[in-house]
Amino acid sequence: MSISIFLADDHAMFRQGIRLLLENEKNFAVTGEASNGREAVREVTKKKPDIVVMDIFMPEMNGIDATEAISQDSPGTKIIILTMNSSNEHIFRAFRAGASAYVLKELAGDELIRAINTVHSGKRFICDSISGSVIDDYVKYRDRKEQPDDIVKLTRREREIVQLIAEGKSNRDVARILFLAPSTVGTYRHRIMTKLMLHDYSDLIRFAMKHGLIPSD
Repeated sequence: MSISIFLADDHAMFRQGIRLLLENEKNFAVTGEASNGREAVREVTKKKPDIVVMDIFMPEMNGIDATEAISQDSPGTKIIILTMNSSNEHIFRAFRAGASAYVLKELAGDELIRAINTVHSGKRFICDSISGSVIDDYVKYRDRKEQPDDIVKLTRREREIVQLIAEGKSNRDVARILFLAPSTVGTYRHRIMTKLMLHDYSDLIRFAMKHGLIPSD
């Protein structure tokens, strides 16, 4: 039986290249695509693929928050993060959110195929170019009773709102996307600024970039 795979990346040409790569494997079947994290969560929840290949930096909802949502809504689906970012923070947060593998885009070839087969067999995978010590560091990070990082102070909904605001969307835009009242978004925004001790929009942008909610370039 074929392994069903869903692709989530905001670059259409990259998705096309990955689709061609995977469809050359006789036991792989690409069953869907999404260009942002919110769409990925919605479609994966309906399609229930075996594997999702997920980018981190995507509009509306980043890949790590999408991973967390899919892990909760479709626990039988395994998630492989495929990204250009090799920072320990992103690796830790991805596995903590429920990812089963982490692969760098520069190695999106045999390494991705190995990751899919490994994850489908029930094991975790991390690409060879990332030091094995990262896994040990991750276990220590996961087992700490207190997380000093500000990002863990936020709920997934709050992270969604931070990302959307940092992308330049107004309270009304955020309300429309998340099906909330604009006044509710305003309340969330005030709560987030207070919780993180941020003073203005520039502080929020810097926070979002620092923690990978939006690209830093």
